[in-house]
Amino acid sequence: MVFRDGTAVVAVISRAAEVAARLADLPGADLLTVVASLAVGVVLANFLVRLIGRPVARRVSRQSVAQTIVRGVRAGTIGAALLVGLGAAGFRFSDLLLGTAVFSAVIGIILAPIVGNFINGVFVLADQPFEIGDMIELEDGTAGFVEDITIRYTKIFTVDNTFLVVPNGTMRERDVTNLSAEDERTRRSIDVLVTYESDVPEARRTIERAARDCDAVIGGGPDIRIGVARYMAGPDCRLHEFGDDGILLRLRYWVKKPYKLSKVQSDVNTRIRERLADADVEMAYPHRHLVFDDTSGVARVNAEADARTGPDSDALRQHGDLDGDAAGDGGTAVDEVSADAKGDERGDGGAGL
Repeated sequence: MVFRDGTAVVAVISRAAEVAARLADLPGADLLTVVASLAVGVVLANFLVRLIGRPVARRVSRQSVAQTIVRGVRAGTIGAALLVGLGAAGFRFSDLLLGTAVFSAVIGIILAPIVGNFINGVFVLADQPFEIGDMIELEDGTAGFVEDITIRYTKIFTVDNTFLVVPNGTMRERDVTNLSAEDERTRRSIDVLVTYESDVPEARRTIERAARDCDAVIGGGPDIRIGVARYMAGPDCRLHEFGDDGILLRLRYWVKKPYKLSKVQSDVNTRIRERLADADVEMAYPHRHLVFDDTSGVARVNAEADARTGPDSDALRQHGDLDGDAAGDGGTAVDEVSADAKGDERGDGGAGL
């Protein structure tokens, strides 16, 4: 709209000022102003997120950092709109600062953990120990995938189909094993104990073949480089040590993906057990042999005392009575004692009659 003179413009401005003054006189106008400003801030924040979302994702390689930037823009826009609304409603921030000075110590104590989580979240994003989508394992054995990394917490989707939300302050204090940071290939080891009488070279070859036949195990190929060292890609079984119960063989093998390590290890163990059962190899387990010689001493046993005082002495006496009746005087010492006792009983019985 084009105005030829300035009178119309002045009239429009004065009319708008009059409407604003009337709205300001309404009850609850200050609250309405703050709510309206906050609503405008939310709409503007959503527009900015859609506007900068894709460019930020293309320029920033790490998804967690990109999400943190977008969330910061959203929160900053809404916060700025809220401050503008409070200022338009006549809120004086200097009074707020003076009024809350007394409670600064209490607020500091309350906000200390939250501020600590924010600071640790910045370190987590800067140090890059893990990224969204990585499979990690905590020191307590909990394994899962990083679902989200915020400035306050890290969300882990565990392999047990549960969510684990860990504050960043606690997350930085834990030992975290990243199983899929750069190279997803993971090396595992299995100890097998065989007897000294077994064919050890054959056992080593059999164990290596058993692991190589598993689909999830890397069967061979170029050596895998870790730092300045190189390791065999295929399964490698070495004689580790000579134990008390047998020879300890240690199998080391590489798994292609770290997502089902327990299942892969179970499959390898099963194949090793089946292959060794068919080969001339015996898996060892603890044995104990008790050897008695001339230096071991002599065990003395008193059969008569055991017969008289043992818990089965009554049964032995009854058994001796029966044997004495059947064999006469040819019984053992126990039989004679039992026979004498039986004769006394008969004699006493005869006198009574």
